[in-house]
Amino acid sequence: MTLADRIPAVALDVAQNVVDKAVLGGVADLRRMPRDAVTGSPAATLHRYRPIAGVPVLDAPPVLLVPPLGAPDFAYDLRRGCSLVQHLLATGRTVYLVDYGPIRFADRALGMEHWVDDVVPRAVRDTARDTGAEGVDLLGWSLGGIFCMLATAADLTLPIHTLTVIGSPVDIAAVPLVAPLRPLAAVTGGLGLSAVYQAIGSFPAPLVSWAFQLTAVDRLITKPLTVLSRLDDRDCLAQIEAVDFMMTHMRGYPGRVFGQIYHLLLRSNDLADGTLDLAGRTIALKEIDVPVLVVGGENDVIAPLPAVERVVDLLTGSPEVRFESAPGGHLGVLTGRRARATTWVHVDDFLTAHT
Repeated sequence: MTLADRIPAVALDVAQNVVDKAVLGGVADLRRMPRDAVTGSPAATLHRYRPIAGVPVLDAPPVLLVPPLGAPDFAYDLRRGCSLVQHLLATGRTVYLVDYGPIRFADRALGMEHWVDDVVPRAVRDTARDTGAEGVDLLGWSLGGIFCMLATAADLTLPIHTLTVIGSPVDIAAVPLVAPLRPLAAVTGGLGLSAVYQAIGSFPAPLVSWAFQLTAVDRLITKPLTVLSRLDDRDCLAQIEAVDFMMTHMRGYPGRVFGQIYHLLLRSNDLADGTLDLAGRTIALKEIDVPVLVVGGENDVIAPLPAVERVVDLLTGSPEVRFESAPGGHLGVLTGRRARATTWVHVDDFLTAHT
């Protein structure tokens, strides 16, 4: 088909998309996949997603999704047509998610150990109990992946079948974005920033959103041009809308967690050697004894490939460690449009191999 032949169809697509954006407010289908609360507590709520009608349910371990702090839980369910939750359900898997809810000022004293020792283990056990499964396929993105690794290493009695981590940096020295800050933090001991988060009790949600967008400032600047040049591409426009919606719903970090991330990970880079001192004991990643899939984003500036891949050499106790790279930035590697044919395929292959 020649360009001249395509012009009428393209013009029609542009007109339809412009009308939908102007009249309906957008082209993205932001409806969430239906789910039900299984257990709840002040710390977190465990949700079970309803199966898709007509899709046979696999005889396989349930998948438990663990989000990071800062991002809303619907990062895993970004929009219809580009939702990891929807994809997993469409393959017949049983899917759960643990949601922490918005961070409150009252949560300012909570540390990483709260998620490592309580939230994630409780969600794993409740998921296994709810399904009667012997083990759970645990999946975490970003800081959620670090929580999953630390929880798995800290308690070998947890009923975990496999572990998947996506975009989770363990070697902060390999993150160019923060490398220039580490010498300054070492000299000052982080006292200036410590005073700020201790005073306000948290790292507020607006700052989380701003910091996340700052890592892709070039795309932020060129976004209007991108929208104009892709007015005929409904899928592209829907993805931009969905990401924008997520950016306006970012969540804060408790002050103590932010302090631990800053001092233990950013300033000292403690996890790069495979151990982390937390709550009075040392957690060693070499204790993880289940199969692990590690996925890194090829364009991720928050968790670049070397920072993510470093963990492969640290998981010496695992019977199998797979490392895969996929196109996309920090969010894109999880749920970008190209993730549908890359990251999600890697996850499918890994889970199927261990079903």
